[in-house]
Amino acid sequence: MLYPSPLVEARLLRRYKRFLADMELADGTVVTVHCANPGAMLGLTGPGSRTMLSRSDNPRRTLQWSWELVEVGAPHAPQWVGINTARPNALAEEAIRAGVIPELAGYGGLRREVRYGRASRIDILLEDPQRPPCHVEVKNVHLMRRDGLAEFPDCVTARGARHLAELADMVRAGSRAVMLYVVQMQAQAFTLAADLDPAYARAWRAATDAGVESLAVVTDISLTEQRIGRAIPVLPP
Repeated sequence: MLYPSPLVEARLLRRYKRFLADMELADGTVVTVHCANPGAMLGLTGPGSRTMLSRSDNPRRTLQWSWELVEVGAPHAPQWVGINTARPNALAEEAIRAGVIPELAGYGGLRREVRYGRASRIDILLEDPQRPPCHVEVKNVHLMRRDGLAEFPDCVTARGARHLAELADMVRAGSRAVMLYVVQMQAQAFTLAADLDPAYARAWRAATDAGVESLAVVTDISLTEQRIGRAIPVLPP
C-alpha cells in the first residue's frame, strides 16, 4: 500500500488531546497534524522524535497533515513504527486479496465495514458459497516494551473487549471469526499487554476458548509504502 502522498520529515514537539500533534518541519515551520491514533502510544511520543507526515490536498480537511511514522531505537537500532490506525484495514484487505495471509485465503468475496452482532461493524467479512462466513477484526499494534515482542493493547479498550465477545457469538452461531493483529513494526512474536488491560486479556481468553482465532502479521515499512509481510507467533498472556 502506497502512502497517499510523498512523506515529509518532521520533528515531534508534542502530542495532545489524543488526536493532535505539533510538528516542526525541516524549514522550521510548525504545523499541527492529525494523529489518527486513540491509544496511549507508549514510548512513541518523546519530544524531538523523528517522524514522517503525509499531506492531503482535500480543501475540506481542517488539518492537511497526517502523522504516519515515528522512528524508535535510534541511534543503535532505528526502525520506523506506523502509528496511523487508519492504515491496517487497508493493509489487511490488500494482503488478503493478494493471498499473502494463507489462513484467510480461499474466499470468493470480501466486504468491509459490515454490520454484525448487537451494534458493531466487522472490519472485513469474507464470504464463499462453499464455507461459513469469516468475520475478521483488525487491530493496529505499535507497542513494544521488550525487544522483539509486540503487544496489544497499549491502554484500556472496552470496545476491543466487546468485539471479542461478539466474535465469540459469531462462532457459536456457526461462523468463523479471526482477530488479525497488524504489527506496524518489526517484531518476532506477539502477545497481550494483560497488565495494561486485564479485562481485554480475560475477554481474549474467553473468545479463544469459544473458537475465535488470533493471527499476527508484521508490516514491512519503507518511506514509500507499507505491506504486510510475515506472520509471527501469537503467545498467550
